[in-house]
Amino acid sequence: MAEAKSKIQPLIHLPYRDEWSGEFQEMEEAEHRLGIVVLVSLVLIFFLLFLAFRSSLDALTVYANVLAMSLGGIWALLLTGTNFNISAAVGFISILGVAIMNGLLMISSFNSLRAQGVALREAIVRGMEKLVRPVTMTALAAIIGLLPAAFSTRIGSESQKPLAIAVVGGMVATLLLTNLVPVLYSFYGKRQPPAGAGGMAH
Repeated sequence: MAEAKSKIQPLIHLPYRDEWSGEFQEMEEAEHRLGIVVLVSLVLIFFLLFLAFRSSLDALTVYANVLAMSLGGIWALLLTGTNFNISAAVGFISILGVAIMNGLLMISSFNSLRAQGVALREAIVRGMEKLVRPVTMTALAAIIGLLPAAFSTRIGSESQKPLAIAVVGGMVATLLLTNLVPVLYSFYGKRQPPAGAGGMAH
């Protein structure tokens, strides 16, 4: 569409104008609506994380995990030469949910151990010992389950391929950057967690 627009534009002069409609227009409108919904959702999620942890640092650390997984999805799309579309956007929404859940469980586990008087380093090590297996299993299950769709070339695969590629890339980033949240937490975790901040670890 960008190529077509660049070639048509010099041919159009006032009082005439060009208008692109049909499936392209519907896709642009859907992407605009999706962008607004995702933005509002991110703000609401941050607010809920802040209420849960009573700490903006904890909430931002969870969002760092979201950013890392999203970068994995973006790189996967770039490396495969796949265009971003609604299907890929749905894949990123899936990544968002997994990233927030993983980060939430890690931070909550660390806070719970710190509230019990456990030293920072030991709290991080014990928390990761408990969570690294389920986090890894979740990522591997998604990768193995979606790899056939990511590499599919059959008729109709165009609609599911971007979603699968984005999710696989995000899950690979989860495996490669498992230590991101613990490392970030180690920078500020010496402070006493707010009362009740580790309640979700149970």
